[in-house]
Amino acid sequence: MDSLDYQVMDQDYKQHLLEIMYVRSFKHDPENGFLLTSGKKSDVYIDAKKTVLSAEGMELVGYTFFHELKLVPIDGVGGLTLGADPIAYAAALISTMNGKSLDVFIVRKEPKKHGTMQFIETNLQSGADLCIIDDVVTTGGSTIQAIKRVREAGFNVVKVLALVDREEGAAENIEKETGCKLRSIFTKSDFLELHKKMTEKDKKPKESEKPVF
Repeated sequence: MDSLDYQVMDQDYKQHLLEIMYVRSFKHDPENGFLLTSGKKSDVYIDAKKTVLSAEGMELVGYTFFHELKLVPIDGVGGLTLGADPIAYAAALISTMNGKSLDVFIVRKEPKKHGTMQFIETNLQSGADLCIIDDVVTTGGSTIQAIKRVREAGFNVVKVLALVDREEGAAENIEKETGCKLRSIFTKSDFLELHKKMTEKDKKPKESEKPVF
């Protein structure tokens, strides 16, 4: 994209992001599989950072999260480092550029060893309303940890939003442990459906390859 043309983006931004993520982030290996952070093994691996850390992907992710959050009464976005960090930066920047001022917060996995020795890095004050975000959720462990940490620090969790839900129990676990409902931009099924279409497309003979009788 040459510029932030949101009128054009409104028409196809989500599909465009899915296609970019399919190319940059999606891997499928039914034979060997991939070991996930949760300890599970899967034939699908989605490395969201490959998309979020690219120039085009960062802009689209930021706009997609802004679109989801523009009417939600929150003061900031963030989650457990490192997965949530680039999404939070992109979402806050694009939201602020479009008239919805959002701050970012970072939830450390361990408290600082010096200074304030806190888990949370932010300019937001206790009592602020937050959206917890994550890149890819499997069982929801990272998201649950982030929710608990910000609540312990006196913040309110208004919304929980992931870029990709692998549909392996995260939504159920998050609601059971925290009472929060998970919403996701994409699911693993979205990628598998696109993968099926692309695979079938590749199998079709090209015009130049069709037999001539």
